[in-house]
This record gives sequence, C-alpha cells and structure tokens, in this order.
Amino acid sequence: MAVIQFIQGVNEDVIPDVRLTRSRDGSTGTATFRFANPKVLEAQSSVKGNITGMYLIDEEGQLVTRDVNARFVNGKPQGIEAVYIMQSKEDWDRFMRFMERYSEDNGLSFTKANNS
Repeated sequence: MAVIQFIQGVNEDVIPDVRLTRSRDGSTGTATFRFANPKVLEAQSSVKGNITGMYLIDEEGQLVTRDVNARFVNGKPQGIEAVYIMQSKEDWDRFMRFMERYSEDNGLSFTKANNS
C-alpha cells in the first residue's frame, strides 16, 4: 500500500494533482504535488503533530521532501504544494514505482503532456 503523509503516522486522504517534469537526458526531474483542502490542514489535525515534510511511503520504504508550502486565502489554509526533486535516473525510477502503487491504490491515471 502506498500512502502520503505530512505528519508521520497520519495518512493524507485528499488525492493530489501531480505534475512531473524531467530533464531531456532523463538525469533529473521534479514532481509538484498540489493538494486542495487537505485533511492535515483541518483544525483537529494540529493536535496530531506538526507538518515536518511530505512522506511518500510504500513497501520499498519512504521518499521525503521538506519543500512543503501551505496556500492561504483570506487567512485560511486552502491547500498545500510540495515539490519532490529527483537527482538521478535511479531517483526517478524509484519515484515512478511509488506513483504506480499510489495510483493503483487510489484509482488515478497518468496523462502525458502534449509537446506541441
């Protein structure tokens, strides 16, 4: 089972929009996760702990990014954007294995960008 957490031990139920970019030679890449009204921003979630990063957890282990930012509208939290950077082809392959498991668990599909 593949899950995303912002507070370790607390699974995020909201499914993110994920945008991927990759260098032409495939050596590096970036995944940008956008969560609209994630559960972790609800008031009762603050008693469970602080957001310390985004944790992508599956049977192989976990991938972690600390590049996590909240989006506020009129002083109220509305979303979270997290960026995961892949520094090598191995990082990319590992991330894609996580995303494959996560998408299977959550009924997601991959849509390739149109390069026109």
